[in-house]
Amino acid sequence: MVAFRKYLGDDMQQKLHMDHHPGTNPEPFTTIITGFQDANALLESTYCYPRGGGQPGDTGTMVAGDIETQIGEVLPGEMILHPIAEPDMFEVGDEVICSIDKERRNLHAQMHTAQHIVSALAEDIWGAETVGNQLSTDNSRVDLLFEDKTVFDSEELVSQVNATLNKKIPVNIHEWDRDQIASHEQMRHTKFMDRIPKSISNLRVVEVEGVDLCPCAGTHVDNTSNIPNIQFLAKKNKGKGRIRFSYSFVK
Repeated sequence: MVAFRKYLGDDMQQKLHMDHHPGTNPEPFTTIITGFQDANALLESTYCYPRGGGQPGDTGTMVAGDIETQIGEVLPGEMILHPIAEPDMFEVGDEVICSIDKERRNLHAQMHTAQHIVSALAEDIWGAETVGNQLSTDNSRVDLLFEDKTVFDSEELVSQVNATLNKKIPVNIHEWDRDQIASHEQMRHTKFMDRIPKSISNLRVVEVEGVDLCPCAGTHVDNTSNIPNIQFLAKKNKGKGRIRFSYSFVK
């Protein structure tokens, strides 16, 4: 049985990362512990990004008075879960100050926006569909599905991605309803929308102006000029028509 404690208050949680753009340099935020699920603190509001969409969750610290503990990788759920090292040191109703690891968050935001560009250009150049991705602070990978994977050229993809990054293109966030998303001629990656409850009428859309437009809840930079150039790491065949393209940032 899952150990679960919470007070009889508002059980809705403000997931503030959805409204915060750019998703870089997050400031410390003050909130209240509304409950615990095993070693996970439940917070009234949070700027922490929970693992999902190929992007790892945030990590950081939580402080209440003179008590401080580490926040492990934040996890998704109806209530975002904040794993803490010493849950017994805190109580329901405590006011806490949470600080997100800025360097880690910034690298994930850069990697996520770069992944959007990699995926968009692979589709534009070869008609390749992105069927998976995984980001990290050091390197990232995108799984691409081709009708004919022999056409893939990693050097061409890197060159075109870097040329795009260097154009200083704005990255915007929108909140659009399902009909607007489904009917937009330039919208990409909408197959997953059937898995989202119909009760959610509006979705967050990320736009790299003139390059990519798709629903996404991840954190992003506000301009491609804030992303380092990428460099090729590896290419792996992952079955019929599939290639895994891995890259890192040029340091």
